[in-house]
Amino acid sequence: MSVAPPPTVPLDDRFARELAEMALPWPAEEAPDPRLLVLNEPLATDLGFDAAWLRSPDGLRLLVGNVVPGGATPVAQAYAGHQFGGFVPRLGDGRALLLGEITDTHGQLRDLALKGSGRTPFARGGDGLAAVGPMLREYVVSQAMHALGIPTTRSLAVVATGRRVRRETILPGAVLARVASSHLRVGSFQYARATGDVDLLRRLADHAISRHHPGAAEAERPALALFEAVVAAQASLVARWMLVGFVHGVMNTDNMTISGETIDYGPCAFLDAFDPATVYSSIDTGGRYAYGNQPAAAEWNLARLAEALLPLFSDDQEQAVALAVASLDGFRRQYDAAWSAGMRAKLGLPEGLAEAVVSPLADELLALLQADRVDLTSFFRLLGGAARGDAESARNLFLDLAGFDGWLARWRAAGPDADAMERVNPVYIPRNHLVEEALAAATRGDLDPLVRLLGAVTAPYDERPGLGRYAAPAPEDFGAYRTFCGT
Repeated sequence: MSVAPPPTVPLDDRFARELAEMALPWPAEEAPDPRLLVLNEPLATDLGFDAAWLRSPDGLRLLVGNVVPGGATPVAQAYAGHQFGGFVPRLGDGRALLLGEITDTHGQLRDLALKGSGRTPFARGGDGLAAVGPMLREYVVSQAMHALGIPTTRSLAVVATGRRVRRETILPGAVLARVASSHLRVGSFQYARATGDVDLLRRLADHAISRHHPGAAEAERPALALFEAVVAAQASLVARWMLVGFVHGVMNTDNMTISGETIDYGPCAFLDAFDPATVYSSIDTGGRYAYGNQPAAAEWNLARLAEALLPLFSDDQEQAVALAVASLDGFRRQYDAAWSAGMRAKLGLPEGLAEAVVSPLADELLALLQADRVDLTSFFRLLGGAARGDAESARNLFLDLAGFDGWLARWRAAGPDADAMERVNPVYIPRNHLVEEALAAATRGDLDPLVRLLGAVTAPYDERPGLGRYAAPAPEDFGAYRTFCGT
């Protein structure tokens, strides 16, 4: 069925028109009883939607794909990907649809897509559906990441479908409406390269340049400039993940965006005790995407993007490889610079302080945090108090008191700024035990814990009375934490 949404929000089908080889027109499955669970009203307004209309029956049917606006062509996008190191040449949207592109109120083109809207020909045996819990996880964590200032895809709404989904048990089904600068991934370029169609690869690169990195169009080698822009965006993104203790969980090449936005909040989590070997994903048995491995995983993924783009770098294969290697070499340098700047800010250290002072302070601190399994978020927030002269709260997190006291004296001598620290060190993150509590309650039909959790994590730097449990680490009986991809 086709019906027009509010006239201020037309949906374009630019991706489907420009890259038809990578866009399979496909309808969403009918949702028998759509019911709104959560709506991101500020984002809806930013996109030009009337929130009241989105809550209406036609609005809900748009949010599950059962109402298709005029001019829109819902498609499942084709892409490839390295999954835990193994290449799969044809993955694609197995349970997702791109409804179309919206020009938001700031003039920016943004994708509106669905997740959990039913099987497509890319489903590879899956049911194409999603359960309430995993879709609300993506809503909560993407909201938190946005509030933390970390580039991310956004969640517009989660709508219960009235359909039951079979996983380990029978669960209520849901669809997530997701907004992104685009859904172009490293895997998109891998797919185009695997077809052997250089014209398709070039059109895809031009599309990505136009959407995300327009300055590359003026470069002598536009595709190489595109690659370098993606390297820079990903270096900055992963450094920000590391600084807040975010663990993505499944950094396959189909989960790395060209825009530099975080995408796919399946088996993701935030660190409690600081440990670079931390793995939360149930399927990452080898620790490939452990917290401490994320920078190397990103660099590996970018090497795969370079391989896909080689024909556009130069007609000479040897020169193309040399250009790719030289550009990829910039990742580690840019990541290190972004991480160091972020750590300097977290420690409240002045800009003029020599790196020869900052780096040893950071390295020694991380070793102390790891040795005593100190909660990362709590520590950095309490450290602001130490900058004001009250070090006991931070000190009490450590067993090695002599080691911490020695570090504290050297840090204080560097002149930290407590106010600056509180602007970058959050009080509230989506604590794993609180996320699980909220999702379990929502699955039973109780949304109150979810609403309270969202209230905390969407203003992460503002400490407020009555929210103490949202700032506290997991209780000891919470145990080892594992997350699942939701399929």
